[in-house]
Amino acid sequence: MSTDIHGGIEFRHPGVGTDYEGEPWIAAMDLWPLYDQTDYAAFGCLFGVRNYAGFRPLAAGRGLPSDLSSGLRAQLESSVAAGDLTGASWVSWKELARLDLTSTPDHFVGRLTWSTMSSPSLLHQQLVPSPWPPDVLAAVGQPPPELDLAAHGREWTTTDLHCRYEPLAAGAVLGEGSHWPHVFTVMRALADRFGEETVRLVVTFN
Repeated sequence: MSTDIHGGIEFRHPGVGTDYEGEPWIAAMDLWPLYDQTDYAAFGCLFGVRNYAGFRPLAAGRGLPSDLSSGLRAQLESSVAAGDLTGASWVSWKELARLDLTSTPDHFVGRLTWSTMSSPSLLHQQLVPSPWPPDVLAAVGQPPPELDLAAHGREWTTTDLHCRYEPLAAGAVLGEGSHWPHVFTVMRALADRFGEETVRLVVTFN
């Protein structure tokens, strides 16, 4: 059974600490228009959920903030009440902006995806250590020797297979080709206005 992510981006109202009488955190945008993927490597890297690769997660198991905005609370606490929650956490833009994009997991060096020419829509995916284990080599063969697999994602085609390899550095699983840059762009724009510590992403998993 797969695990999906839900949540949204909030900012802290600049009037907190003055005569402002509203709630301290305001829901700015739901997550789903920006991010609509199920990627366990990314979930593990950021929040420690389905962390099969062995990342040292940035913000694992923090739960929902006690001062969660009413807009996000209505959305997310239904999952808590239903009892189908796999995890919940939050992370500030300040933390995300300082994430070491070169950090790698403890157990694996990359992610290999392949399909056969006869069934291109049927994808096989596996996390791989270095060197690649015998069962992976038996399935896809040796990668082309000219590919620098440690540094870059690469695709290649054989007579029977189409293969793609992605290194498992944080910058690879959260960067170009994923939906995360859309999320980070919105958070960065809000942080430019309200401050790095007053913008956060709140998520649940089920």
